[in-house]
Amino acid sequence: MKRQGKKLQMTKAQKSRYRQFLEQINVTYESEDLFIQAFTHSSYVNEHRIRPYDDNERLEFLGDAVLELAISQYLYKLFDHMSEGEMTKLRAAIVCEPSLAKNAKELHFGDYVLLGKGEEMTGGRERPALLADVFEAFIGALYLDSGMDAVYSFLNDFVYPKIHQGEFSHMMDFKSQLQELIQRESQGQVQYTIVQEKGPAHSREFVSEVTLEDTKLGTGTGKSKKEAEQMAAQKALEKLNQEETSN
Repeated sequence: MKRQGKKLQMTKAQKSRYRQFLEQINVTYESEDLFIQAFTHSSYVNEHRIRPYDDNERLEFLGDAVLELAISQYLYKLFDHMSEGEMTKLRAAIVCEPSLAKNAKELHFGDYVLLGKGEEMTGGRERPALLADVFEAFIGALYLDSGMDAVYSFLNDFVYPKIHQGEFSHMMDFKSQLQELIQRESQGQVQYTIVQEKGPAHSREFVSEVTLEDTKLGTGTGKSKKEAEQMAAQKALEKLNQEETSN
């Protein structure tokens, strides 16, 4: 049987700090306690003899499922020519521990985690696994507090743009998708051209242009020629998909 403990108590000043943080990241809410729980690590609960179920582990469990659904739906709608296997690989790259930890770090989640002294002393605030868990717990709290639309809105601010910026392009082969689409429509052959190189030698940037029968389909930038071509292909796919939708 689980140990019974006291309820998590916070001062007005502590609660005010979380309110200000939620406002900074454009999150409106009904229950601030849910979000405080999302930042409550089990080490803090154990050390302060708080009720075991007041840590963030249950919210993390829920947030993991909510995040997978939200990312899956977004990829399904955004890339209508992407195969199930490619979507699975891309989703895995977006929801993996390093990606979630990076999101949490960029949003300064580590500054707000309630930790036990031992976890604090061993660098828990910077530990990727802990930060990834907190990010999932936060998504779980957001879903319970305000529903799926609030989750979509939050991801639209902080996660979805990274997909468009090509942050996960190493998991995707846009060139193959574009070639498959062009061949399916029997439109001819696509061609890639490096139209510009910029930046110092140690930090070179390449600009690639993809054309179809002398018609420019897209332009992309990358740290290598291959990455620039992939980004150009991504832009071309977005353009063709938009044209198809509007017709």
